[in-house]
Amino acid sequence: MEDKKKIKGIIEAILFTMGRAVPLEQLTAVLEMDREPLRELLLEMKEEYNKEEARGICLIELDDSWQICTKIETYDYVRKLVSQPKKRSLTDVMLETLSIIAYKQPVTKQEIEAIRGVKCDFAVNKLVEYKLVKELGRLDTIGKPIVFGTTEEFLRCFGVSSIEELPDIDEVTKQSFMEEAMEEVAESLNVPV
Repeated sequence: MEDKKKIKGIIEAILFTMGRAVPLEQLTAVLEMDREPLRELLLEMKEEYNKEEARGICLIELDDSWQICTKIETYDYVRKLVSQPKKRSLTDVMLETLSIIAYKQPVTKQEIEAIRGVKCDFAVNKLVEYKLVKELGRLDTIGKPIVFGTTEEFLRCFGVSSIEELPDIDEVTKQSFMEEAMEEVAESLNVPV
């Protein structure tokens, strides 16, 4: 009986972690069990979930696959949570990239990468997704690179009404930033500065 409880716990962990329907064949391979005893165990688990009215989850079978899902009775509560606005945070890399775009706009990814010394695809894509940055068009040069600039959402988030209100960066701070960037590039390339 203890083995049965342990196997049920393992099944729960697998189905919870996967977050999608897992084919019975995969479960038999992972648990090293025969198909029919495992299917009987899954049906037993399904019945246990259904009996306990206070449980918020259920076990369902979908085309010879199994999945843990929320019960229909909990839908309104789950929907409230999911529909709440998500608080997004910006990583240091994203903030650095955003700063470059804000002060240098319109700017291309290549220009950002030249300043940062590393690729910026992920950071720029996330900033576009967060609606802090947008595509302004394309340069009329070879390859027609996309140029980026900040959005109204950027202005709202940072409490300014225009780009001109961004604080000036003095030459000493600029030099300090350049030195830090050069050190980061040198470290990433294992080259002494």
